[in-house]
Amino acid sequence: MNSDLALIVKYFPELTDIQKEQFTQLKPLYEEWNAQINVISRKDVYSLYERHILHSLSIAKFISFNNGAKIMDLGCGGGFPGIPLAILFPEVSFTMVDSIGKKIKVVKEISTTIGLQNIEAHHMRAEQLDDSFDFIITRAVASMIDLVKWTRKQYLNANNHTIDNGIIALKGGDLTTELASWGNRKTLVNLSDYFEEEFFETKKIIHVAVKNKNK
Repeated sequence: MNSDLALIVKYFPELTDIQKEQFTQLKPLYEEWNAQINVISRKDVYSLYERHILHSLSIAKFISFNNGAKIMDLGCGGGFPGIPLAILFPEVSFTMVDSIGKKIKVVKEISTTIGLQNIEAHHMRAEQLDDSFDFIITRAVASMIDLVKWTRKQYLNANNHTIDNGIIALKGGDLTTELASWGNRKTLVNLSDYFEEEFFETKKIIHVAVKNKNK
C-alpha cells in the first residue's frame, strides 16, 4: 500500500477494495488535470491526500450519511469535499455545483474515470438549482450568513440524521466573529479531534441547522 492511500486507511480502515482503488486513482488524475487547468493550488497537489482528500473526509467523522441521503456540494471547485465523500458513501447522492465551468468539467471527468455513479455536476450558482437536500456541504467559499442566505429554499423538511438538516462547512482560523450570531444553532468541531497531522490544528467543521424558508 502506498503512503498516500495508507493515510486514508489509517482513519478509514473499513474501505472496500473498490474504494481503495478509487482513492488511489485520484492523485494521477488531479496531477494530469492540474497541469491543464489550475484546479487546486500547485503546491497542494503534492499534499493532495492530506490537504484535500482527508480534509474532505473529516465530514464523515462528524456525520455518517444515511443511504439515500441527498447532499449538495456548494462551490465544489475541482471536486472537494464531494468526490472523496461520494467514494466513501456510494449509496448517497451528491450534487456538485460551481459557477466556474472548467472546474465542473474536471469533476465530471474524474467522477466518470473512477466509476462514480452517485454524482451529478452543474455549472451554475447554487441558488439557481431547483432541488432540495438533507445537507449542503462546502469548503470555506463564503461566510456562514451568505451560505444560509443562498440556500434557504433548498432543504428537505424531514430530518433523517442524528443532526438537523443544514450546512456543514469546512473552515479554518478564528471564526469567533463570523459565528457569534448563531448561538446554539451551530456546532463547531476542531479537526484535530479526528486527525493528528499538524495541518488540521487550525481546521474546523461548522454545522448550522437551517429550516426551509418556503415550507
